[in-house]
Amino acid sequence: MAVHPGQRRNHTKGMCALGSFVGTPEAASYSRSALFSGSTIPVVARFSLAGGNPKAADTEKSPRGMALEFRLSDGSKQHMTMLDTPMFFAAMPRTFLDKMLALKPDPVTGKPNPEALKVFAATHPDNKGQADFLAANNPPPSYANTSYYGIHTFKFIDKANETTLVKWRFDPDDGQKELTDAELKSMPADFLEQALIERTKQGPVRWDMWITIGEPGDPQDDPTLLWPKGRKEVKAGTLTFTDAMPQDGAECKNINYDPLVMSDGIAPTDDPVLLFRSPSYAVSFVKRLQGQ
Repeated sequence: MAVHPGQRRNHTKGMCALGSFVGTPEAASYSRSALFSGSTIPVVARFSLAGGNPKAADTEKSPRGMALEFRLSDGSKQHMTMLDTPMFFAAMPRTFLDKMLALKPDPVTGKPNPEALKVFAATHPDNKGQADFLAANNPPPSYANTSYYGIHTFKFIDKANETTLVKWRFDPDDGQKELTDAELKSMPADFLEQALIERTKQGPVRWDMWITIGEPGDPQDDPTLLWPKGRKEVKAGTLTFTDAMPQDGAECKNINYDPLVMSDGIAPTDDPVLLFRSPSYAVSFVKRLQGQ
């Protein structure tokens, strides 16, 4: 992967948004986290495109990201880093590394080597679920027109120390929308940032947070596997953004959205990819601050 000094190694192209979150009593019955206290919690968000290219086209069939930093009243923080695909492409950290190597641009073309990508796909079956999803679904016309998934399984811990396995997602009030095939060919390289800035000028942009309740036997350590349909779902809160802006000079730019930054009442599972993300984010963060 090409390195752009002082910038993120992945999800390089992005923007910031400011808003708030209000949790529900229903979620508070599963988790004692202050996130679900019912009070209004400030949120600093970053929306982004997957990959390390700061000039990636917004029409690329790659995941969109939404990273959230909730600033709780006791001074603690809760991070959530999500994608607009229901599953991840790696069951183990090795797959993550191998994909980054396969995506390394060819010095001549400036683009990934198609043969390297073919070899990666053939040797990493855990990549198939996300690849199939991206192939079957065109990207959205706006960051506000897609759902974002926590991908991993997490533990909610209530006041009695009872643990519930959950997955979470955020569904847009503006509705799910996709670009047509014709729009994919005709749209400019950059439109997502301006679309969200203009949308927030029209009024608040909202997502509903939903948690899916796991049952015994549901996979909890492999983010490439989906849970069976029909699991109980609970509305956990509403996320609202009132302002959006380019990332340069804005608050989200230097936030390291480490997914293991969690408030009391929310905990990680033993998912090796989730546990790997925290130290890898830290290394990337330090290099970025050093201008590397």
